[in-house]
Amino acid sequence: MVSLISTVDTGHEDMIHDAQIDFYGTRLATCSSDATVRVFSVRNGSQTLEAELREHQGPVWQVAWAHPMYGPILASCSYDRRVIIWKETGGRWSKLHEHASHDSSVNSVCWAPYELGLVLVCCSSDGSVSVVSYTAAGTWDFKKINNAHTIGCNAVSWAPEVSAGSVLEGQPQKVTKRFVSGGCDNLVKIWREEDDQWVEEAKLDAHSDWVRDVAWAPSVGLKRQLIASCSQDRRVIIWSNDGTGTAWTPHELPTFSDVIWHVSWAVTGNILAVSGGDNKASLWKETLEGKWVCLNEVNLGKGQAGSMPGDAGTKTL
Repeated sequence: MVSLISTVDTGHEDMIHDAQIDFYGTRLATCSSDATVRVFSVRNGSQTLEAELREHQGPVWQVAWAHPMYGPILASCSYDRRVIIWKETGGRWSKLHEHASHDSSVNSVCWAPYELGLVLVCCSSDGSVSVVSYTAAGTWDFKKINNAHTIGCNAVSWAPEVSAGSVLEGQPQKVTKRFVSGGCDNLVKIWREEDDQWVEEAKLDAHSDWVRDVAWAPSVGLKRQLIASCSQDRRVIIWSNDGTGTAWTPHELPTFSDVIWHVSWAVTGNILAVSGGDNKASLWKETLEGKWVCLNEVNLGKGQAGSMPGDAGTKTL
């Protein structure tokens, strides 16, 4: 059973667009149209503001925590066309790197599985996607996919690092970097690194309006892969792949009453959280018969289901 157990008064002066808990669940990062990122310590049901990060010059749409093996590192993306990577050292947060290769608002950032290194994928309203990597020489490098989505890209999500099933079957492991993107062309696309370049592996076409979010499920050692996508068409589609080829089968949840902004998987990879413009969050799970059913739904209250670039949000989470 899911219920809303607490709220956090963030102190932001404008709409909040994203909030992310770190790997250990002890820190919360939030970002807002007030152009700031705030980091809180959240322990024992209370929160303490650790830092207010003010390098951005426009609304900040999303934040993402890197894996803790690289230290306390946080990425943020903004309408100001920049991605900033922050690091905490000795209790103080500072700018570690600034990525400014995009020509329009950067809408989403996502860190790769830690086994692939310190690698960040970013997508923009200019239609491009960039992959930013920390090198062995201690510098930052990036590769850019131009025209990944016509008229803009809204969301990105990495595939699990483990090639599903290969460890269990005792086969040699070949690491393949993949991520999924969703855009204003109503498409979901899967990208694969090949010969040091990013190529389009699959194009998933089932939505009838902008794709607002995508999420690749953790595979937990199974061959089967799942990707969830949500759209302004009020639909959530779960794409499945049996691990034997590039064909993806769509499974559509019942149409929702309003636009769907966000989808997110549990770490077990079998429960999907959905939130949208009706300010409700719901949990979905697949039955043994292959049908997706709603486990629970919670009303988050006005404005608390999250917001996307250019949409309404809230000052309290």
